[in-house]
Amino acid sequence: MLPLSEGDAGEAVLDVQQRLLALGLRTHPDAPGQFGVATRAALEAFQRRRGLRVDGVCGPHTWHVLVEAGYSLGDRFLYRRTPMLRGDDVAELQQRLCALGFDTGRVDGIFGDSTAAALREFQENAALGVDGILGPATLRELRRVEARVPGPARFVSTVRSRELLRNIPPTLSGRRVAVGEPGGLATAAAALRRRLRADGATVTTLHHPDGSTQAQQANGVDADVYLALRLEPDRPGILSAFYSGYRDESVGGRLLACAIQRVVPPAMGVPDLGAHGMSLPVLRETRMPAVSVEVGPAAAVVERAPTLADSLVAALTEWTCGPWE
Repeated sequence: MLPLSEGDAGEAVLDVQQRLLALGLRTHPDAPGQFGVATRAALEAFQRRRGLRVDGVCGPHTWHVLVEAGYSLGDRFLYRRTPMLRGDDVAELQQRLCALGFDTGRVDGIFGDSTAAALREFQENAALGVDGILGPATLRELRRVEARVPGPARFVSTVRSRELLRNIPPTLSGRRVAVGEPGGLATAAAALRRRLRADGATVTTLHHPDGSTQAQQANGVDADVYLALRLEPDRPGILSAFYSGYRDESVGGRLLACAIQRVVPPAMGVPDLGAHGMSLPVLRETRMPAVSVEVGPAAAVVERAPTLADSLVAALTEWTCGPWE
């Protein structure tokens, strides 16, 4: 049934409208089951709120995030399984654990190994049965302990990620860099790979068009940093996106995105479109600092591929040297 867009009608559209309404986004005066202007506006508001690409179309990724947004903590048992559980309830669990000092890793709404380990550690400290499952008893204790902790929440995952950044060597030599290129920028990616290797980095180039698959591949090679290149053929400028969502962000990703925006647009002679926090799959699902660099127009990218590669390496070099916040 996907994608759904303006002009479509039926039960699938009605389902989307009901989910949007449950999140406080009204689709009136569109009739139930009719994807009209109001439904598109509500969907765009949801996409903007969630850090997705704003196109007013309910494709597979927007649909999955819309479903995830419908879960509240306590709606279901949470535990490590395959495929991993995802949702706002998982994100709230991660937030609560991180605020108490149990490191789940990045707050991303995905119940992975780090979240399972943090939950077991909490259960052990609370003298509960240690099974790595968030059931009613563990949730009651989690809420009880959290209520006794004064002051605003500070995520231990953010503190530790900053500390890791401070301890990395200030050089590209020996770094494992993953370069994503889903199509249209093979020449620029090849030039970037050569420049990075000349500086001593180990480079893996990923060409799969799906962001989740690229994230899995980057995680699989244990990359230290991930850089995705995305062609925007009709939009002049450079835009860098880093992970941001659920009141958390990738500190390393944000600092790298800012370094790229300082260096690359002037070198390329194109507009600076800024650094933006987003929750795209390739940013949300990578474990290392990751940035998606959107470049255009096509003619400028083809003509200045070596300049793009050189300026990206310069930004990466600046990033490795800090200073870290």
